[in-house]
Amino acid sequence: MNPTPSQTVGPFYGYALPFPGGGDLAAGGITVQGYVYDGAGDPVPDALLEFWQADPSGDLTGAPGTLRRDPVTGAVIGRHGLDFTGFGRVPTDADGRYALRTLVPGNGYISVCVFARGLLHHLYTRIYFGQDAFLDALPPHRRETLLAVREGEGVYRFDIHLQGEKETVFLDFG
Repeated sequence: MNPTPSQTVGPFYGYALPFPGGGDLAAGGITVQGYVYDGAGDPVPDALLEFWQADPSGDLTGAPGTLRRDPVTGAVIGRHGLDFTGFGRVPTDADGRYALRTLVPGNGYISVCVFARGLLHHLYTRIYFGQDAFLDALPPHRRETLLAVREGEGVYRFDIHLQGEKETVFLDFG
């Protein structure tokens, strides 16, 4: 039997995937914020981003899930805010903006998975906070699409461009 082709399935991400505090990986660290843009340069108001990262020592294991549920209804009420899990899930808002509060990763980058309308498959990229051997292998104009830009004390900007002249470098793990 042949596999069926991929089809777009969204934007339904806002229904069950986001959870309260999904962008709060750790308090007292850094904030990474930015926008997701489509090929025309317009913000994407219904994208969903997943983040995975190492802790400051470079450890990738993270603590087990930290989501709390209401004991009566069973509804997810958010993270308890104590343990660093290394995972976050954040939808973009009506303006295409997202924000992540976390710790500086010990391996120098945060992995990102992008789900958005019109995509047949999700996309993988990384947010780098400094130079890296992988970045050194890219042409300078492509390298800068993976670098977080410091905006202030503990605040970084990282925009994701799905297509076009400023297209973010996406990785193939297949």
